[in-house]
Amino acid sequence: MTEHIVVIGGGHAGCEAALAAARLGRRVTLFALNLDSIALMPCNPCIGGSAKGHLVREVDALGGQMGRAIDATFIQSRMLNTAKGPAVYSLRAQADKRQYMSYMKSALENEPNISLREGEVVEIILNGGCVTGVRIESGGIIPCDAVVVCTGTYLNARCLYGETINHTGPGGLRRAVGLSDSLKQLGFTLQRFKTGTPARIHRRSVDFSKMAIQNGDEKLVPFSFETDPARAARAQIPCHLTYTTPATHDIIRASLHRSAMYSGVIEATGTRYCPSIEDKIVRFADKERHPVFIEPEGLNTSEMYVQGMSSALPEDVQLDVYRSIPGLENCEIMRVAYAIEYDCIDATQLTLGLEAKHIRGLFFAGQINGSSGYEEAAAQGIVAGLNAAGANITIGRDDGYIGVLIDDLVTKGTKEPYRMMTSRAEYRLLLRQDNADLRLTPMGYTTGLIPMPRNDIFLQKAAAIEAEKTRLQNIIIPPDKANPLLAEKDSSPVKSGIRLAELVKRPELSYWDVVPLAQTPLNESSALPEYVQQAICEQVNIQIKYEGYIAMQLAQAENFRKTEQKLIPADIDYEKITGLRLEARQKLNALRPVNFGQASRVTGVSPADLSVLLVYIKSRESI
Repeated sequence: MTEHIVVIGGGHAGCEAALAAARLGRRVTLFALNLDSIALMPCNPCIGGSAKGHLVREVDALGGQMGRAIDATFIQSRMLNTAKGPAVYSLRAQADKRQYMSYMKSALENEPNISLREGEVVEIILNGGCVTGVRIESGGIIPCDAVVVCTGTYLNARCLYGETINHTGPGGLRRAVGLSDSLKQLGFTLQRFKTGTPARIHRRSVDFSKMAIQNGDEKLVPFSFETDPARAARAQIPCHLTYTTPATHDIIRASLHRSAMYSGVIEATGTRYCPSIEDKIVRFADKERHPVFIEPEGLNTSEMYVQGMSSALPEDVQLDVYRSIPGLENCEIMRVAYAIEYDCIDATQLTLGLEAKHIRGLFFAGQINGSSGYEEAAAQGIVAGLNAAGANITIGRDDGYIGVLIDDLVTKGTKEPYRMMTSRAEYRLLLRQDNADLRLTPMGYTTGLIPMPRNDIFLQKAAAIEAEKTRLQNIIIPPDKANPLLAEKDSSPVKSGIRLAELVKRPELSYWDVVPLAQTPLNESSALPEYVQQAICEQVNIQIKYEGYIAMQLAQAENFRKTEQKLIPADIDYEKITGLRLEARQKLNALRPVNFGQASRVTGVSPADLSVLLVYIKSRESI
């Protein structure tokens, strides 16, 4: 059993990894280059968003910390995509940047099994292909049984804007310089990726009267399934919306040659789905304007985040660009925008549990694996931390967005910073954010992260949902009781008795419209907190209303599981398989998929290759 784990990095991946392992009873030492930067949000101080909100709720369902942290420190909360179906609803909250960091650092400090250390890890030490310790910059060696590498964007980082190059991590913080060479010596292929951040401006210099106000939701939906919305509710701070102008675009086009991104100074690959303003102007030349959101960084600071305007232009050009935007004509830049380059690994060298395939006890999580975003980092962090502690879990693509994220990274790899999107998930209707606990809390309880009191409430909730669905299915009401409601809702009348569940399925009606006709109230959940009872009603409404679609995806997911469960022998030699194309042999030998499902997602492996592989394995089994 792993006794001591070292976590390298105190970002969102490192925090979740350390807390998960420590709560399973392991001793954890977390190294951060600067303990004042624990859980730093170097880009937008927000949590969630499209698909990312799903990840946060899944982290919470497993017993992680991010959801509770943002519920305690948000200054604005909104549910996105509500004009669409529940599969793509995504929660997003603006955080008080400093409060969030303080909350997470406190959680680490108050965990008795965690020791926090400020310093740089420069080498990972092995013995017989297994991790035995790490060497720190002072030369000291810290013995350990497992390491989780969560270096974020700090590894060999440099920040660039215009002709200015600063060899630092984000925000001028110290970078990590020693570990890249150690990883290369251990056989890892390193890649060079880039991301960026916009300028921060002073609140007093913004004319909000020229912008559209963006308020938070009146009805609060927390990230954590443990958070009572009534207790978490508080006054929210508005954000504001403005747009770029033709003048903005002209200034940028005239200065592209001075941008670090277009002058040839930056060689790293940037993120496709969060482009700089220079990229937007070049790639979307037909667009007359682009949205710009002005978002507060906290309650006790005047810094405002200019979302949508990340840049690597020189400082003087940045000021001209920002001041060409309505409401920002007199803006004062407090921190300039910049691009940041950093080292990351090729994640195809990892297992689905985020452990190195060729080194026992070495795990990786977060942007070191080629992903982008706080939420993607936290999701990988909790899985890596659990597995470093010996939990031995994997999350499938049909189990959660976390499974999609990890499978994409380790099976397909990525040549650019990976961002989670709902379109990446095959079973979006099953993997909704509202049912993350129903999908993953049993796993969290089994591993030991979900305590028994929380699990007891979860079990009561799950049972109450099924009981209420059954009750509505069994209650049949006559036309004289159903038709007044149907007339009120402009829904077609009925001529004979109808089940209440069938009424819920009608687009014009909901569970809350129909349940009064049941005459008897929902009572299976009466002992549960009010917010849990509300969640039960919401689940009943969704599950009944989309029952047919859910059943179809469940059948698809079951077929998927059968493919996933067909294991590939670990000792298979693909070079010996006659009929397998050369590219397929090379890719399969390099990636070593554990099952046919994973093999089918390897780039360059065709259905014909899979058929040849299946015949070969069957013939081997018959010998």
